[in-house]
Amino acid sequence: MTSLTLVQPPRRGHPWEDQQMVREEYISATPGTDIQRPESPYVYNVGIYGWRKRCLYLFILLLIIILVVNLALTIWILKIMWFSTAGMGYLQVNADGLRLEGESEFLYPLYVKEIHSRKDSPLLLQSSHNVTLNARNSDGNVTGRLSVDPDMVQIHSQQFQINSMNLNEKPLFTVHESDTVIGTEKLRVTGPEGALCEHSVETPLVQGVGDDVKNLTLKLESPTRSLTMNAPREVHIKAENGDVIGLSHLDITFHSTNGMIFDAQNLLLPDLLQGTNGESERSDGLYEICACPDGRLYLSVADTVSTCLQYSHNCQ
Repeated sequence: MTSLTLVQPPRRGHPWEDQQMVREEYISATPGTDIQRPESPYVYNVGIYGWRKRCLYLFILLLIIILVVNLALTIWILKIMWFSTAGMGYLQVNADGLRLEGESEFLYPLYVKEIHSRKDSPLLLQSSHNVTLNARNSDGNVTGRLSVDPDMVQIHSQQFQINSMNLNEKPLFTVHESDTVIGTEKLRVTGPEGALCEHSVETPLVQGVGDDVKNLTLKLESPTRSLTMNAPREVHIKAENGDVIGLSHLDITFHSTNGMIFDAQNLLLPDLLQGTNGESERSDGLYEICACPDGRLYLSVADTVSTCLQYSHNCQ
């Protein structure tokens, strides 16, 4: 039995196209028809071929090599720098800040708030030239500087102060632009030449300190100017195991407005001038100390009464 299929009239066009369309519709509508469809005379190839394909494969291979090299370098850097979840190598990051173990070098300035060393080791700051610590204000200007040079230690600041932790933070040494304050109970000068002060010194006690007490000597000297000791109440000069010697190129003046000058068991003035009255009287080697109106002392021969007036020719 043959079935008839109504086919829409073909559009007007090329006769060959119309025949081909009718043939295809007939074959598709007729079951059991085993007719081979003719191949199209036009062949279209889809894809990359030739030298383009080889370049693409080469580019992909190069990307894979770069990726492998980068991954290997990343792993090597992580291993060398000792990266971990706690930090990098000797540098550990914790809640309090950074902790650095061992020795480290800083090529540029280091800005920190506080530096601590471990409890079992000291803190060492070392440089091939100098070590400089700067303190800056909120504007970034340097307000204080500590510089440790190979030849000296320099401190640039308005005030330098050293406190003691054992004496309730009592200032031990304070330096201002105008004065220097030493807050210790004793100032020990151990140099061979002692201490040189160009201006006045204010202290409650000047005492010689040494290992050998017998040969210990305290010397107060003013080579080119005068030496003056002033006190609001009293001035004590005391030598427990030796002599008190005062040397002067001109005069030594002791002046007391109210009270004694000397209080001693023995007072020796061996080189005093002896007053003369034209006679060479002797009284068993006993003499009387007399004073001139200008304060000069001289000796006169002792007698039952004072002979100062008789031997007062040296006062003229």
